[in-house]
Amino acid sequence: MKYYFLSDAHLGTRVIRDTHAHEQKLVDWLDMVRQDATAIFLLGDIFDFWFEYKMVVPKGFTRLLGKLREITESGIPVHFFVGNHDLWTFGYLEQELGLIVHDAPRTMELGGKTFFLAHGDGLGDKNRSFSFIRSIFHSKTCQRLFRSLVPSAWGLSFGFRWSERNRRKHDSRNVKFLGEDKEPLVLFAKQHALDHSVDYYVFGHRHIVLNLMLKSKSQVLIIGDFMREFSYAVFDGDTMAIENFE
Repeated sequence: MKYYFLSDAHLGTRVIRDTHAHEQKLVDWLDMVRQDATAIFLLGDIFDFWFEYKMVVPKGFTRLLGKLREITESGIPVHFFVGNHDLWTFGYLEQELGLIVHDAPRTMELGGKTFFLAHGDGLGDKNRSFSFIRSIFHSKTCQRLFRSLVPSAWGLSFGFRWSERNRRKHDSRNVKFLGEDKEPLVLFAKQHALDHSVDYYVFGHRHIVLNLMLKSKSQVLIIGDFMREFSYAVFDGDTMAIENFE
């Protein structure tokens, strides 16, 4: 029994020169974990930008998409949690790849333990400008207008340029743990644990590696990223650990 968790690959990001090698490394990781995986959880921002038009999806990613389809057809469930860069999914990933797509945090029982799983954006973060932009991105009306009024070539080009600016502005090499009393995801978990019994909180989004035990005996894990750290988490039925893919 093994459950694997990975987030923030940001495939297609223009801040990485060899995008094909980056994608292949994720495919190699999937080939490794499928050998003993009970389930695989992709916790958001797997793509640096993903927006589905009715007849168009972003160019590329054929190695990854094919591998994901191969894995789901073998009977291993793959859960895809949308992040703040790849939230615009409208059926393609489910219908073509067989992924189980989640557009909100989920509480699940895995191996007899309770997990709270989420990408992490919007949880515990009181930044008003980010909250405003996030509400626009998640608005069904805004999504329909974008699909209807913006041609796919323009829309996808804009999306990748926006993601590149965002990635350079928030360089993951400069991201640091803010401390237990300031880290938004830790503060969220502490508040949530007051009213819920959760063994493991597992997040991505912040591009830091953190494994923290709370006084409530809940364990908070922020699992880094798969673009610089190449980190992931694994639960074997007894313990939860963060490892690096070499």
